[in-house]
Amino acid sequence: MKNKRRIDEHDNADRWVVSYADFITLLFAFFTTMYAISNVDVGKLERFEGSMRASFKVTDTAPMSRSVIEGIRPINYEALQLEKELKSIFDKFDKIEGVNVITNENGVLLSFADSVLFDHGSSEIKDEAKLLFSSVMPVINKAQHRIIVEGHTDNIPIKSPKYPSNWELSTARATSVLVYFLQQGNVSPERLSASGYGEYRPVASNATPEGRARNRRVDILLTDRKGGG
Repeated sequence: MKNKRRIDEHDNADRWVVSYADFITLLFAFFTTMYAISNVDVGKLERFEGSMRASFKVTDTAPMSRSVIEGIRPINYEALQLEKELKSIFDKFDKIEGVNVITNENGVLLSFADSVLFDHGSSEIKDEAKLLFSSVMPVINKAQHRIIVEGHTDNIPIKSPKYPSNWELSTARATSVLVYFLQQGNVSPERLSASGYGEYRPVASNATPEGRARNRRVDILLTDRKGGG
């Protein structure tokens, strides 16, 4: 009886090896799956799914539908790296407010409050804003993305003999940024386009001063897509 007890104790002590091996296998399967999803190829992903089910003897669940597979968006690591580089540049400007850099499904979006780039009712770029643009231009040119410039306003009618409506003001501001990128940034004209949307694409409510301030902006989208925002 003593010998049998000793053998059982030895077997129990080694069981952690089996659990550890199972854990490593699951980790490998997880990271392999993440890699496959980040570089989606529908045919390969379906074959991968089948092989994984066979390996783990999964038979009680339905296969992943093609529509689900095609709905998975690949992770745009290039866009995330570009966002990181741009943010690191903007961080060097002390106490700068009204500048946001985000990555969305279309690319990298640089959003500037109108007060960062222009004086009230004006479409002439401030000198400080020109310095800001010059600092990010090397990164933008290196990326070689298409550049879509969009001008936006709040819903308060403008009172200016030069710009009879918010449409004209938003379009003039977007065009000013485009021309600066073209002439001072040496950006290829094939990469550039500009649009003015006036008050009609708000990102916040125009019912409050804070919301209106957020809506008065210029958005610069760096994108690889043929259709931008």
